[in-house]
Amino acid sequence: MQYIAPVFIGVLYALLMSLIREPHRRRFNAIMVGGAGAAYLSGGGLDGWEFAFTAVATYVAYRGLESWTFIGIGWLLHTAWDIVHHIKGNPIVPFAHGSSLGCAICDPVIALWCFRGGPSLLRYFRKHRRRAARPAPSPAVQPPA
Repeated sequence: MQYIAPVFIGVLYALLMSLIREPHRRRFNAIMVGGAGAAYLSGGGLDGWEFAFTAVATYVAYRGLESWTFIGIGWLLHTAWDIVHHIKGNPIVPFAHGSSLGCAICDPVIALWCFRGGPSLLRYFRKHRRRAARPAPSPAVQPPA
């Protein structure tokens, strides 16, 4: 469950973000990835590197204001930072040892959604639900020979 729950959290994130209309969804996600870039500042244990990473994440988040690709890149950068912190033993949530690993699993799910342009998953599910609800076409009636 430790490895599956983060995938569901990433999908849930994309579903909840689907409630926000464009172009606000992209801008809001740029702010989110910027915040994620500063998540380890208060005790990540990598000294000055925490500030350097935050500066890079801030730049990527700024570029993400106009580009889903940069937001996806930001989430992948955060994934790498999560892995470093997991290996070093400084989790994102100090009292939850596996929290950085969970974040490293969740973030690429979000990044994939961003690389697809942050589409509304709600619209996708509604479209497929409508298709499933349609009655099957009746077979063509052929005139008697």
